[in-house]
Amino acid sequence: MPLAKRIIPCLDIKDGQTVKGVNFVDLKTIGDPVELAARYAEEGADELVLLDIMATHEGRKTFAALVKRVAKELNIPFTVGGGISAPADVGLLLEAGADKVSVNSAAFRSPSLLSDLASLFGRQCIVLAVDVRLDEQGWQVYLNGGRMPTGKPCIDWVLEGVERGAGEVLLTSMSHDGTRDGFAIELTSQVSSAVNVPVIASGGAGNLQHFADVFQAGQADAALAASVFHSGEIPIQQLKTFLRNQSIHIR
Repeated sequence: MPLAKRIIPCLDIKDGQTVKGVNFVDLKTIGDPVELAARYAEEGADELVLLDIMATHEGRKTFAALVKRVAKELNIPFTVGGGISAPADVGLLLEAGADKVSVNSAAFRSPSLLSDLASLFGRQCIVLAVDVRLDEQGWQVYLNGGRMPTGKPCIDWVLEGVERGAGEVLLTSMSHDGTRDGFAIELTSQVSSAVNVPVIASGGAGNLQHFADVFQAGQADAALAASVFHSGEIPIQQLKTFLRNQSIHIR
């Protein structure tokens, strides 16, 4: 039997509060991350992602104190990211209660970081976060919370990252982020076919069918969303029932 697909709410954190924007800008405050985390665990989320979205840009570390508070409320795995650039950062977050860590800009700048982290902590807890945008050259990787283009094709970096030790890929289409027009299906399918680790699709969820599409046509292992869950427009149990009715193996 294939692995069950996962539904993952994402909490983007800025100044200790959950925020949400469109295409990575126009951020609005949503609420307290500890309360939201507890709510999602209760509602049946399979995992949770907590991203300190300003950490890399502002050059500070993800706050372990918040991670500890969230961990106390959860009985599901959760991934923490933002500003992670050294093994000590990872150790601190895992100690605070995170199950996995997500690395993005620092891994791109120093790819050996992925190998170091995988050998120290095990590749199962190292998630490679890749923010991409479609331009005339195709899908290219962006850094620093989507502020800095690298000119590197998405697929090239994902393949290298997995080879170096990433145990999972969190693929975010900035072109789709917050638009609610659906996930980047073709891109997700291309990445999922190219690697032998789970791929989490992120960016663009707007309705129930979008999740089915990214699991079926996009071949994603997990789907991550924020605003449709925060607003209550898509209750997680309703989404899971819908997916089961489409014969998608869900947790």
